[in-house]
Amino acid sequence: MGKGKDGGPMRVLQSFPEPRPTTNPYIILLRRALDDLPGLELQTFSWKRALIGRYDVFHTHWPEVLLSGTSRPRTVLRQLLFLFLLARLHITSVPVVRTQHNVRPQERMSRFRTALLRLLDRRTAVVIRLNDETPPPAGKPFVTIPHGHYRDWFAAYPEPDPRPGRLAFVGLIRPYKNVEGLLTAFRSAAERSPAASLVVAGLPATRQLDSDIRAAATGLDAVSLELDFLTDERLVEVVGRAQLVVLPYREMHNSGAALMALSLDRPVLVPDNAVNAELAEEVGPDWVLRYNGEISGDHLLEGLRAASTISRGTTPDLSHRGWEDTASEHLAAYRQALSRRRRARVG
Repeated sequence: MGKGKDGGPMRVLQSFPEPRPTTNPYIILLRRALDDLPGLELQTFSWKRALIGRYDVFHTHWPEVLLSGTSRPRTVLRQLLFLFLLARLHITSVPVVRTQHNVRPQERMSRFRTALLRLLDRRTAVVIRLNDETPPPAGKPFVTIPHGHYRDWFAAYPEPDPRPGRLAFVGLIRPYKNVEGLLTAFRSAAERSPAASLVVAGLPATRQLDSDIRAAATGLDAVSLELDFLTDERLVEVVGRAQLVVLPYREMHNSGAALMALSLDRPVLVPDNAVNAELAEEVGPDWVLRYNGEISGDHLLEGLRAASTISRGTTPDLSHRGWEDTASEHLAAYRQALSRRRRARVG
């Protein structure tokens, strides 16, 4: 069991607010798993709670999100509040546990925001990484806790049969995910395989990206665009109809979209790197197909051929990604952070 500094339940403040319909399922599943642990009191984020609430550990995910607002005045206010939060953590000796989802922030950062994140890193007692390839910050204790699967999340929805030749891209669309490159590659593939089709489903991060994707799909009758937020039911429908899910990211480290597809028993085509090679070894090489260089029509057609050979009824091995184990390993990380704080105060 966890124990806080007053002998009661260990209070852990997460850096995410109360979940909404658009919240990353990873966050919701982690919260549910941690809520089931005895001796642990989980709190979701608000600035009031962060600045004057009572908690023993601060657990942060994507901390750069805390530094941005919907307008410049709101951004300035958030950055000021973040400075107050850093001061509060220092004064009260509350340790920080940070989940390192990416090697670096996915969006460009100003020098001031970068400096604020470095100050947070100095307060970090334990780093959680999601795979063995993530380089932890120098001199920081770290643990590896794999990203959990989504099987239970989607269990309530019927899964349709795949359509031969159907490719799909799903998820929030950002520039680094290279959807325009996928459309260019599909144009080449469709010229050689009239049976091939592609669905691109997800909300573009900007209006300009939405416009660029629509332009890249011009003249491609076998492409369906669904550029909006997907409900879980619709996501299962899109992925279930696909023979292969394609994630042509320019930079790929930890991909919830890949695990989402695998949780729905659909193979993925992803860039070849150390993280994806490790994932292929874990779940089975037939389920994680990899390519080198820029995504091309050849890669798509080869991926479809490989996906068509997977025996019906087989599934990827996700046995090492259960949420009960994930929660227990998080609790151990929180204990480690508290132990380091106590040793530092005694020393």
